[in-house]
Amino acid sequence: MQIVNTINALRTIVKEQKKQGKTVGLVPTMGYLHEGHLSLMTEAKKTTDFVVVSIFVNPTQFGPNEDLATYPRDLARDAALCESVLVDLIFAPDVDEMYPVSYSTYVDCEGSITKQLCGASRPSHFKGVTSVVSKLFNIVMPDVAFFGQKDAQQVAVIEKMVKELNFDLTIKACPIVRELDGLAMSSRNAYLSPEERQSALVLSQALNHAKKAIEAGVTETKTLVEAMRQHIESNPHATVDYIEIVDSRTLESIETLGDDILVALAVKIGKTRLIDNFRQRSASL
Repeated sequence: MQIVNTINALRTIVKEQKKQGKTVGLVPTMGYLHEGHLSLMTEAKKTTDFVVVSIFVNPTQFGPNEDLATYPRDLARDAALCESVLVDLIFAPDVDEMYPVSYSTYVDCEGSITKQLCGASRPSHFKGVTSVVSKLFNIVMPDVAFFGQKDAQQVAVIEKMVKELNFDLTIKACPIVRELDGLAMSSRNAYLSPEERQSALVLSQALNHAKKAIEAGVTETKTLVEAMRQHIESNPHATVDYIEIVDSRTLESIETLGDDILVALAVKIGKTRLIDNFRQRSASL
């Protein structure tokens, strides 16, 4: 496994792989890897011939009062994990490599798809995401890029960007990976105290309650959202950012369940903001 820090070095290696007829997979990450990330890499190894993992804490997707400075970083640990699943190359640029002095070009996705859910409380977040991901696509030129379904809105936004800007690659969304007790794996879980870690289970519990209610025939989204809110707010460590049920394809709010829905929530446990979701499609889709 190789580790490179510059765009030129990465391009030289990837071009050589493509000359040999190999397909290239990209797993974009911000590092501090966990089993969820490793599942993406494992899928990339199954699907493509040469797997690139980017490790870059992207400053443009953090708001002014968010955790950019404290976001966990450990490249040596990450490299060992990547090597354990046979990743071929790590791209770990510094900020100046990705955003040189006087950098001023960004990619923005407008409309309800970025205004709902996380976009409502993080208005600049997806501009940072689409900008850095488009840069990575242009640098790596992957055939397939792999993302986790836990970041469902991010996946939807990137799929829209790829389609509308005519990127020549496939986006593959992979299932959420959970701890044994149901908590969705996240690098930010490291922030939680033991008591907060237990409280964080309210996210997956609320989603499971919604699933059962849907199976029992509840179709009004307002009823489902209110039940989830009551469960979460019963925990003193939990503060709801949002609970929404939307159309999975457009991310627009709906009043009654459709044939392809996303149930998504963001909750602060203490000072740590966590997200989780599930997607449900009709059997005919």
